[in-house]
Amino acid sequence: MTRVWQWNRPVTVREVLEDLQQERSIAYTTVMTVMDNLHQKGWVRREVDGRAYRYTAVSTRAAYSAALMNEAWSRSDNPAAALVAFFGMMSAEQREALRDAVRMVSPSPAETPGSPAETPGDPAEPTAGADGDDAPADDVEPESGR
Repeated sequence: MTRVWQWNRPVTVREVLEDLQQERSIAYTTVMTVMDNLHQKGWVRREVDGRAYRYTAVSTRAAYSAALMNEAWSRSDNPAAALVAFFGMMSAEQREALRDAVRMVSPSPAETPGSPAETPGDPAEPTAGADGDDAPADDVEPESGR
C-alpha cells in the first residue's frame, strides 16, 4: 500500500515489483498475491490494462490511519482513558498538529447554534446602532457569507 499511496496513481504489479527489488529480492508472484489480497479486502480497485491490472488506492493513507485510530478507540472499555494515554505518548509537534486539527474541525463560536453571536438578546450581543446611539440595530442587514 505504501507504494500505491506514494505514487498516487494507478500502478501495475511489475512497477511495484521493480521498486521493491531496489531494496530486497522479492518474487513477482509474491507482489501479485499481495496486490490481489489488497483488492479482495477492498483496499485497492483494479482495472484491466492490456494483459495486466492497474491498481488504485480506494482511500488515502490519512483516511486509512484515521479509520484505524477510530476502530482502536471505539473498542476501548474506557475511551477517555485511552485518549489520555494516547495524547501522553505524543511529541510536542504531534500535540501541536492535534491542536491545529481540532481548530479545523471545530465550528467557530459564531457558527455554533446558541452561541453569544447567534442568540438574540444575549448580553454579549451589542444592541446599539453602528453610530453609537442607543437605538436597536434592527435595520442593519446581516453580514453576507454567513
